[in-house]
Amino acid sequence: MPRIGTSDLHVFPLALGGNVFGWTADEQTSHRVLDAYTGAGGDFVDTADVYSAWAPGNEGGESERVIGSWLRASGKRDDVVVATKVSQHPQYSGLSAENVAAAARASLERLGTDHIDLYYAHFDDQDTPLEETVRAFDQLVQEGLVRYTAISNYSRPRAEEWIRIAKEHGLALPVAIQPHYNLVTREPYESDIAPLAAAEGLGVVPYFALAAGFLTGKYRTKEDFAGKDREGQVSGYFSDEGLAVVGALDEIASGHGVEIASVALAWLQARPDVVAPIASARNTDQLPALLASADLELSAEELRTLDEASAKVPAAS
Repeated sequence: MPRIGTSDLHVFPLALGGNVFGWTADEQTSHRVLDAYTGAGGDFVDTADVYSAWAPGNEGGESERVIGSWLRASGKRDDVVVATKVSQHPQYSGLSAENVAAAARASLERLGTDHIDLYYAHFDDQDTPLEETVRAFDQLVQEGLVRYTAISNYSRPRAEEWIRIAKEHGLALPVAIQPHYNLVTREPYESDIAPLAAAEGLGVVPYFALAAGFLTGKYRTKEDFAGKDREGQVSGYFSDEGLAVVGALDEIASGHGVEIASVALAWLQARPDVVAPIASARNTDQLPALLASADLELSAEELRTLDEASAKVPAAS
């Protein structure tokens, strides 16, 4: 079981994304997904306070509430690592000290727990002095409300500054970083964030691990995603080079008797410092392909084939 950075948190090598809970997966379905994931050995659930404020009729916090109701029903709070994030909730926008404190307590209430295992600054807040934010996160750790802190979507200079401030003042150091990273989006992660993660011992927890579904192989033509919810996201990956990556994944998947998504996730899991890519399942049918990645070992030749194909993708190089 990989360890999250310098923390004492050891987790399953696939994090279950909670962005769909209370959105495209209702509460009952979400509970079934969480049951199936933990039943297969999974123990790392990733969410954010903003999920899913973008959906009509939602206000944010829906995912945390669903996870909270599942934690109560299952009695598995002590068996899972819960990660959530702050800065984007409509009622708790930004990373001022006052907002971070209030947002964390709101998340704890929705989750129905007395502590958050891993608490991320979701997006950088350039309007708040960074030292104020770092001290606010440290305060949560001091109060026992958060076990470990982390950052998401931060540029390398800002992440370095966060770490410098924490070291200089003896404050809680982040143990993880969450970047946008997958086979068709390798930059700026590989040149900017990866060296920082290696130098500072940060665990890497990539999101968009399957490129909004593109790396599952279900979008082979433009007609496959035209008019769909994810059209805007998928169209950015759709190119001859992107399709060549899917082709390489398909060939390797066939050789192992697994689905394309399993191979895409296994490639990420083999990258240095990657702890667990995040992938979501709207229903239990989507879970086996994700879970299979945990036991899939790709050969050096297979990894090289994927590296070479993905390096040709404009967005990846």
